[in-house]
Amino acid sequence: MQSLNFSFVSNATIRGITSINSKNVHIQIFASNNINLHSIKLMAPENSPNTDGIHVGESKNISISQSIISTGDDCISIGPGTANLSISGVRCGPGHGISIGSLGGGKDEGDVVGISVRNCTFSDTENGVRIKTWQESPTFSSAYDLVFEELVMNNVDNPIVIDQKYCPHNLCGSKAPSLVKISNVKFRNITGETRTKNAINLVCSDRLPCEDIELSNIDLKYSVAGDFAVASCVNVKGRSFGLMIPPSCI
Repeated sequence: MQSLNFSFVSNATIRGITSINSKNVHIQIFASNNINLHSIKLMAPENSPNTDGIHVGESKNISISQSIISTGDDCISIGPGTANLSISGVRCGPGHGISIGSLGGGKDEGDVVGISVRNCTFSDTENGVRIKTWQESPTFSSAYDLVFEELVMNNVDNPIVIDQKYCPHNLCGSKAPSLVKISNVKFRNITGETRTKNAINLVCSDRLPCEDIELSNIDLKYSVAGDFAVASCVNVKGRSFGLMIPPSCI
């Protein structure tokens, strides 16, 4: 159940809408093309489950800009089959951040490609930017050409996350490795404060390691006085450049 559902829509602008206390997702974009969302305000209590701000799936050429999203779940969630999505100027928080996924939960899912998240601020969120894929994927798929840059994290639990061992509520039996291939992902110019020690946590698939992952100019300080944040990488191939706080794990 969504407050607003735009399915099979082309060439539309959605502007100046405020949604408060949705029962579930505030706005869903599905199987649509060339949609511009601008100056949107979405509000729900921090403890309200499944109240994602905007969910995009099976859509292409989507722009979300200059908006305020405060919810009990993802500010923006990006599902399979999404291509050429631009997110900019979004103020996210509270909530679970901006997430790609979860991916790999169904058969023959479409790839996620060409996603950019730029010039956004995260305040008091559970996550910052996150890519999550299910273990035990039934078929292969990919997520690539992803850019996260010029982001500010204000008191965020997990600022930078790749989680390819996603399996909530112990729903996976054998816990076989994810079959979603993640590649060409750039995390650039990300600053602020982390509430947890592990500011960067990149856990990729045992079967399909992440490739071409870039960390550059990261400055994430741990909120606990006298202690320092760390970065953790598993099955990650890539490189790092410039200032790196915490020190890079690539």
